[in-house]
Amino acid sequence: MSRYEEAKKKFAALGVDTDVAMEKLKNASVSVHCWQGDDVIGFDHEGPLTGGIQTTGNYPGKATTPQQLMDDIDKAMSLCPGKKKLNLHACYAIFEDGEFVDRDKLEPKHFAKWVEFAKERGMGIDFNPTFFSHDKVKDGLTLSSPDEETRKFWIEHGKACIRISQYFAEETGVPCVMNIWTGDGYKDIPADRMGPRMRYKESIEEILSEPYDFDKVKPCVESKVFGIGVESYTAGSAEFALTFAATHEGCLPLMDNGHYHPTEVVSDKIPALLCFFPEIALHITRGVRWDSDHVVLYDDETKEMAKEIVRCDALDRVYMALDYFDASINRVAAWAVGIRSWERALLTALCTPSEMLKKLQDENKLTELMVRHEEVRMLPWGDIWDEYCTRCGAPKDGEWFGEVEKYEKDVLSKRGNRK
Repeated sequence: MSRYEEAKKKFAALGVDTDVAMEKLKNASVSVHCWQGDDVIGFDHEGPLTGGIQTTGNYPGKATTPQQLMDDIDKAMSLCPGKKKLNLHACYAIFEDGEFVDRDKLEPKHFAKWVEFAKERGMGIDFNPTFFSHDKVKDGLTLSSPDEETRKFWIEHGKACIRISQYFAEETGVPCVMNIWTGDGYKDIPADRMGPRMRYKESIEEILSEPYDFDKVKPCVESKVFGIGVESYTAGSAEFALTFAATHEGCLPLMDNGHYHPTEVVSDKIPALLCFFPEIALHITRGVRWDSDHVVLYDDETKEMAKEIVRCDALDRVYMALDYFDASINRVAAWAVGIRSWERALLTALCTPSEMLKKLQDENKLTELMVRHEEVRMLPWGDIWDEYCTRCGAPKDGEWFGEVEKYEKDVLSKRGNRK
């Protein structure tokens, strides 16, 4: 009997069919973020990263052209099991030689090569307007700026992104999640908190006035508690974003688990929102003391978020996307670690005997619940995971890192600087 068959029996004794769990996971899309490959730079500017976010490190081999980035994404995805989508920022528009338009004038044609890339791999595409790293960010503000010309530029950018998102959905046949997040805020205590938020609200409303098919485009609003240079106030606070989504039809809330106070956990927020929203969106990251966007690991909160999605029977109601960037280690490995960790967390959730544990809670058998929770931790999860990787045609643990080292030697180490 194989190790998988032995493990399968142990899970079956707890009422879990591991074969069914793996089939469910094979159909659950995880959106993979392109910006891990080049430290959130993109192709439409040469300036620094702004918006209260930061990458640290300068590991060799960063992608500096669209083809390099696509090659790296391909390599990372080949190392990971599961169904994937591609997540793009607007700053990753691809222009022909001699061509350039600013972000308020972007068109679907500037993303045609990404569509070709995604369709060849059977993937959908998610999208994000890029409200940072641009000279039209005035005094750290975009959609909430008191300057009407600044707001108009960024509103037009948002509208262009709605049109591009519709194009992505129509071309790939997969709904496009379009997430609105800005780093608008103030370093120190503001004199007016409501004014920027009213301007922000009206700006998002104007963006969403652009016609779109909600079955194809899923606009989201994402909050954040603070960022570098905006420590005291952010226009798009948690209360703002959640209330906006709740009061505007055709708009979803998006939670990033690095965008809250350190003592808050998004795993607890997921079932709360699912009580009221038919669909929600999630950015999965790992914040260390702040929104540091460390590589996602198979840690407790990652597992808890996955468990809540599965316990709520919400794999088809939660749009799951990875969002982190680490420039201090091999970037392809960073992608692979994060993708594999989230897939592993989802598989763990699907193979957890949740019905048995819920029954103990409902019957107030809390002592036994604690005991069973601890026993579940020692189930042979690794054998189920190895079988899932094999069925998906992906390398098992212990088999993939050598491929990263070879890719670094053969490809990444030969790259020069951005021209």
